[in-house]
Amino acid sequence: MSDFNVGIYIIGDEILSGKREDKHLTQAIQILKARGLMLAWAEYLGDDPARMIASFKRSFNSTDIVFSFGGIGATPDDYTRQAAADALDVPIVRHKEAVAEIEAQFGDGAYPKRVIMADFPKGAGLIPNPVNRVAGFSAGLEDQKHNHYFLPGFPAMAHPMMEWVLDTHYSHLFHQTEHLEQSIIIEDGIESQLIDLMNKILIDYPTVKVFSLPRLKPNRQVELGAKGEPAQVKLAMQEIKTRVSNIGFTWVDGA
Repeated sequence: MSDFNVGIYIIGDEILSGKREDKHLTQAIQILKARGLMLAWAEYLGDDPARMIASFKRSFNSTDIVFSFGGIGATPDDYTRQAAADALDVPIVRHKEAVAEIEAQFGDGAYPKRVIMADFPKGAGLIPNPVNRVAGFSAGLEDQKHNHYFLPGFPAMAHPMMEWVLDTHYSHLFHQTEHLEQSIIIEDGIESQLIDLMNKILIDYPTVKVFSLPRLKPNRQVELGAKGEPAQVKLAMQEIKTRVSNIGFTWVDGA
């Protein structure tokens, strides 16, 4: 995972308005974690075609693996398919295999509206839907491997489809990078008194990320930790524990 990241888009006004609660972020993290991968970024987008196009253009021009959840239905407020096509500067065309899947599921009921969900950006690949056979699609720049995967907004469909994409196309990346996260809980911790310590750890262990998470209730605490390559994290945590004790704080190992 040294030359690219994994990111997600979560699309829909209903998420931003609070009408529906997002179910994708937490599950995407878990799906990736089970395969030794990590989520690098997440972006929430409303049903705003111009903003969607701008975001898609940016990520299409990266090496990131990107999953997009939502907006690929047949109603007028589903803009994702057209926005992806516009970002790639290609037309929307009807995908024959996607049509066959919809026809197999719905028969005559595929027409005239459900079949709209087989309209993808030109050159798109098919992502099978195990629930109702209405496929998602993959897309990418013409001279590059597809790196974007557009999935339904329904978690019961989208999450198995994300797993299929990873297991089918990216299994060679699984568990390639060892990663460890450790922390301590500092009782009555005062975050401002830990800043110099954290800066020192970052200098001593430049490949390690240091984090601080204060808690005010029920008791004031600070969770202080490090994450990254296991051997370096273990060394960094030894130094953190020593320096925290020297400041005069008491601590216990984090969960």
